[in-house]
Amino acid sequence: MNVKRVTLTSKKNWWLVEMNQEEETQASHTSTNSFSSTDTAVEGHSYDQYNHGVEESERAMDETDTPPPSPIYKPPHHPTSIFSFPTPTAYAAPPNPTDSLTPFAHGSASELFKCVVKKPDVVQLEINGEMQSNASDVTVQFLAELRVYTTVARHRNICAFLGSLENVGMVLAFIDGRTLYDVISERPPLTNVQKIDYHNQLLDGLSHMHSYRLSHGDLSLLNIQVTSRTNTIKLLDFGRSVSADSVFKSPDDEPVDPFPYLARNRTSLPPLKLPTVKVEQIHPGTRPFSAPEILRGECTDPLLADAYSFGMVIVCIDRCESVDVKPWDQRKDKLPANLFEGCDLFQARAREYLKRWDQGRRRLDREDMIVDIDMEV
Repeated sequence: MNVKRVTLTSKKNWWLVEMNQEEETQASHTSTNSFSSTDTAVEGHSYDQYNHGVEESERAMDETDTPPPSPIYKPPHHPTSIFSFPTPTAYAAPPNPTDSLTPFAHGSASELFKCVVKKPDVVQLEINGEMQSNASDVTVQFLAELRVYTTVARHRNICAFLGSLENVGMVLAFIDGRTLYDVISERPPLTNVQKIDYHNQLLDGLSHMHSYRLSHGDLSLLNIQVTSRTNTIKLLDFGRSVSADSVFKSPDDEPVDPFPYLARNRTSLPPLKLPTVKVEQIHPGTRPFSAPEILRGECTDPLLADAYSFGMVIVCIDRCESVDVKPWDQRKDKLPANLFEGCDLFQARAREYLKRWDQGRRRLDREDMIVDIDMEV
């Protein structure tokens, strides 16, 4: 059999491979999914042309009092160009980004903070004479993550965003801790008080995101960090986040940018009217936390899909172990008969989160935080 198409994703542990049973003669040409480092697409031009256009606009504005039309910044198609100059104002750091951080050292004239620099990682392979790349997927994920960090207000249960470095990537707060998977795998197991605390923190952080109509998209034990000193939950990795107000295309179509375009922030020019409808794709996250409707490619409510993921996470917290569901069963909304064995604390509400999305699945609501342990035990 011949390989018909290989779709590379930014998750290095899986690629999508389509096989052809019949031999196909393939013309030797470069795939449309391969990119050069100069692919940026500002009205179809490169950054050099963009800068030249801006200079011409500024020169024209000096000569006349009428401001010329503002240039449109379109997110680049190649991930290594996302943080290139000119960096859109939307990617900038929030006001006082280090206010919630504790410096790990002081100098005579400075404070030092630990941070994480997250930069795009592009993989390219030649398959049957064609160059295949994960560049489109990496671009979409970085833009989706930037949208979360630059839209959602600061919250104690969401990793802090410290800004962007030109020609490098985004800067996030350093989390001194472990994944939730490591925490629940330790022995002795968690106490009921600790389990309820983690439940409440997760629900608080996720419902805060949902108040902005943004989903997490890939909630799992590995995308949740727990700080070592204070046992504070930190949500991170928002590359699969989508807006609940978007129009959703099939995940099998060509990748689309979560931002149709961004206006360059110039106070001297009139603001541009941005589109009210975004077109996005909902891709599967981590099994078995990804909702069945996402696995089927039928998801239309990403906030309800997050509720399913949350249900799986609290089952793992309650059992103090990771669980699994066969993918062919999960696609049909079937749960293992033994899924809730040892799940005594959260079983009733977990069952509500794990219902079919169109059969009364429970939504995430901050009002559902547990304030009295006796109510659940």
